[in-house]
Amino acid sequence: MTEKIVIIEDDEAMQFFLSEAFKREGYRVVPFSDAESAFVWLDRKNCDVIVLDIKLPGMDGIEAIGPIRERSDAIIIVITAFGAEKQALEAIRKGAYDYFTKPFKLEEMEITIKRALEKQRLRKELEQLKRRARESAVFPDIIGQSRAIKEVLSQVARVADTDVTVLILGETGTGKELIAKAIHDHSSREDEPFIKLNCVAIPEGLLESELFGHEKGAFTGAIKRRTGKFELADKGTMFLDEIGDMTLSTQAKILRILQEKESERVGGAQPIKVDVRVIASTNKNLISEVKEKRFREDLFYRLNVVAIFLPPLRERKEDIPLLVDHFLEKATKASGKKIYQVAKGAMELLTEYSWPGNIRELENVVERAVVMMEEGETIITPSHLSLHLRGLPDGIIFEFPEESASLDEVVSAFEKELIVKALYQTKGVQSQAAQLLGITERSMWHRIKKYTIDIDGIKEL
Repeated sequence: MTEKIVIIEDDEAMQFFLSEAFKREGYRVVPFSDAESAFVWLDRKNCDVIVLDIKLPGMDGIEAIGPIRERSDAIIIVITAFGAEKQALEAIRKGAYDYFTKPFKLEEMEITIKRALEKQRLRKELEQLKRRARESAVFPDIIGQSRAIKEVLSQVARVADTDVTVLILGETGTGKELIAKAIHDHSSREDEPFIKLNCVAIPEGLLESELFGHEKGAFTGAIKRRTGKFELADKGTMFLDEIGDMTLSTQAKILRILQEKESERVGGAQPIKVDVRVIASTNKNLISEVKEKRFREDLFYRLNVVAIFLPPLRERKEDIPLLVDHFLEKATKASGKKIYQVAKGAMELLTEYSWPGNIRELENVVERAVVMMEEGETIITPSHLSLHLRGLPDGIIFEFPEESASLDEVVSAFEKELIVKALYQTKGVQSQAAQLLGITERSMWHRIKKYTIDIDGIKEL
């Protein structure tokens, strides 16, 4: 299929020149003299690349970028007058792919067009692969294509339609509840209740009542009978999250349910038959807990019929771009903003980070980045990410000088300290330090000169 290029240019000579040049390269060309006419066309049809002049009658090119992005996912290349680099950078900030300043070399423009079309082709292929993966996925809520997560899903598929007890192991934030729900949803109990309880979130004195219920008058404040979680889960699945934090006395009662299929309310005298499949999870090493007498050995073996280990995010980094896209789509829907992509530098930071908080932390970072986006911004850049992802501390402690100083002096000292920290972090590489701080290389160079920072000394250290 022939690629389609839209040209929005009011200068007839320039419009004709570009149209003929692109046609010679085999592209289909659709020219317009103003943005409003292009909007009408884009409401009905698609294209791959839009060449947009900044200076237009009516709505100018800068203003037109937002409405274009609402109508099309085409890559935008802007053309500016000589000396209008500030406008060009504003266009890039709003989502343009590249810019050219008049006069420009046609050969360079054609190379950029080819790169943009290649990027579009790869993006469409990726979207098609994602769509196929979603359509064919047995577990659509679990995002990932890494070998590690595929092995987990293979185990889930094998145990789901059985009644065996499953123990899910993994660090906090790795998605243990999602796996438990996937097992339930693909079991013969899928139409029955899926009841979950976080053993850490419930105070020790109330945990037994939550799990097993209580009779009226069983203890102070028990003004009426309460049905426990195990009774509510009858015929379904009970998910005990962070079971490694459960007290030994409560563990004994869980063991009885697994062995006898009976529950007993606090203060009750009659056992209650329950048909419940138990799935448990923990971020603790239960073998060590058993050795330290903090977890019952008999309960451990009852739970550990099938163990599924969820790898931390740092061991499945190839899944990070897919997870970022998923959380970005989720966050943009919630915020109402239109964020189209994550810049290469930002994605590199997200991929290289160690993620001690795992998937939960990644979701929070993406959500924060979307919240920090200003009106009109459509691309997440390193400057939108938390400082600790850029190799800088989130909370920098700054002490006011003992003697009085002007605000400008204080701000300058603080700015210099940040720049020096970034340069130390990148071993004196100015381009990387600029990326960490979310500024341009030129801006970094000016600040280094302004504060007379010794780059050579930093490199030596």
